[in-house]
Amino acid sequence: MSYETGVETAFNIIDQEPYYLATGNEIKMFQAAYEIRLPVMLKGPTGCGKTRFVEYMAHRLKRPLVSVSCHEDLFATDLVGRFLLKKDETIWMDGPLTRAVRKGAICYLDEIVEARKDSTVIIHSLTDYRRTLGIDKKGEVISAHPDFMIVISYNPGYQSVLKDLKQSTRQRFVSIEFNYPEAEKEAEIVSHEGGVGKDEALKLVSLAKKIRSMREHGLTEGASTRLLIYAAQLIGRNIPVREACMSAICLPLTDDIKLLETLNDLIDDVF
Repeated sequence: MSYETGVETAFNIIDQEPYYLATGNEIKMFQAAYEIRLPVMLKGPTGCGKTRFVEYMAHRLKRPLVSVSCHEDLFATDLVGRFLLKKDETIWMDGPLTRAVRKGAICYLDEIVEARKDSTVIIHSLTDYRRTLGIDKKGEVISAHPDFMIVISYNPGYQSVLKDLKQSTRQRFVSIEFNYPEAEKEAEIVSHEGGVGKDEALKLVSLAKKIRSMREHGLTEGASTRLLIYAAQLIGRNIPVREACMSAICLPLTDDIKLLETLNDLIDDVF
């Protein structure tokens, strides 16, 4: 948490390569976009690897990464900055977006659709030929560092009348679509990150596939790769499989008793 701006943010130099297993041409696409300084939108369900991918690309491109977790109370000033009172004087404190623009970092706005509309509007001038950021309170317009790049993530499954990304924003980005990996690759990820054997990981992926097929029968989200990794980690700590799957996968997905009974039956079928 940045106490100066009141926004969840991290400014990282990623020295160690994050584990990431490519599922398509997303690495080549992102690198090409970076080389010509195009803004990028990552579209895909929760927990499918979008954030890890951005961390991996920041390491690959040797750029610092500024990550902001967007939420409904995120104001434009939280991103740009504000005047603060310090020792009887008023000083300006850059927000995470402004710091990224000045230093040539990759700025990642996670789940952009959760942010307030005024927060999304301020990035427009950074996503076209201008590549500038206006700071109204200072009467200043900053030209982005040549290495600056803006990346947003967006879960189409959450879109609604009240929470959707406007076309005026969407059409400023090139989009890379993410989904859950094919079974073998997802099992490899779960095995590596969760610390379980390949056979156990394949069973978890099989369970997830069955759960994802239930999205049209009451579940708003499918079981994410992230949740499978959580279950694997619990299993690796000698938690019984049924309990691990219920705690890490099923209970986070729903509170509905009937759905939980169905999910419990699926666990029995797989394991």
